[in-house]
Amino acid sequence: MQSVYAHSIRGYCCFTSHLRSYAAARTAAFRTYAFASNKPSQKKHVVFLGTPQVAAIALEEVLKASADDSSSFEVSAVVSQPGKPKGRGNKGVPTPSPVEQLARQYNVPDQAILCPKSAKEPAFLEALSAMQLDLAITAAYGNMLPTAFLNIPKHGTINIHPSLLPKYRGAAPVQRAVQDGVTITGVSVAFTVLKCDAGPVFLQETATVHEDEQAPELLNRLFKRGAQLLVSNIDKVWTGEAQRIAQQQNEADATHAAKVCELHFCHRTVERWTPSFTTC
Repeated sequence: MQSVYAHSIRGYCCFTSHLRSYAAARTAAFRTYAFASNKPSQKKHVVFLGTPQVAAIALEEVLKASADDSSSFEVSAVVSQPGKPKGRGNKGVPTPSPVEQLARQYNVPDQAILCPKSAKEPAFLEALSAMQLDLAITAAYGNMLPTAFLNIPKHGTINIHPSLLPKYRGAAPVQRAVQDGVTITGVSVAFTVLKCDAGPVFLQETATVHEDEQAPELLNRLFKRGAQLLVSNIDKVWTGEAQRIAQQQNEADATHAAKVCELHFCHRTVERWTPSFTTC
């Protein structure tokens, strides 16, 4: 099916503003992979937002869970930052993000892979509104999420964050934890509010930092486990139990994990990712 909503150039998703035919296109296109059905789907509609490799690890867990016959949800769309050119002077062909690449490997339809430059784009927000979303899941997306976005999913937005919130809020929680020499860290699954990483914590699990474990390895492990925790408890979101049991964070215990400069810290910390964050 030829989309009037999005198209692919050498495997790179270019988001367009032609929205009027999106709803009809979505109905026809979402008959592959987890979207497939001979009847209109009664499952909850979820959008996943992420960009780097750690987010792709989380996305794979979400996609696998949605493909199960007993799953209560389907992944209606995958959102990533646009691919970035590589090569001298960054003038090469844009390389799709790891999240976009994984979505294509899992046969997510082109129409369901969105790569806006900004999550504030009216066309992007209108497209999401048309999907009648029940939940947004974010994992290292890297773009600001405006209030207009947060108002779209019926049950809110949930973020996978690799720390024991409120500790290590911000851009480099694992890198800073490794730098600080902690032996116990963890992953949090929290509802998104306007303040960065400050929302009520729905799920949290501790993890031991192995001796000589580097930040990239720990990041991968925590994002994977966070996604597994979320999908195994996602039905609580639909019933409202997740919102009821989510714990408010103690601001007095909050610490900030600022970005890490690769030149200033040991090799164990070298791996950066950009979290999802919100703005009014």
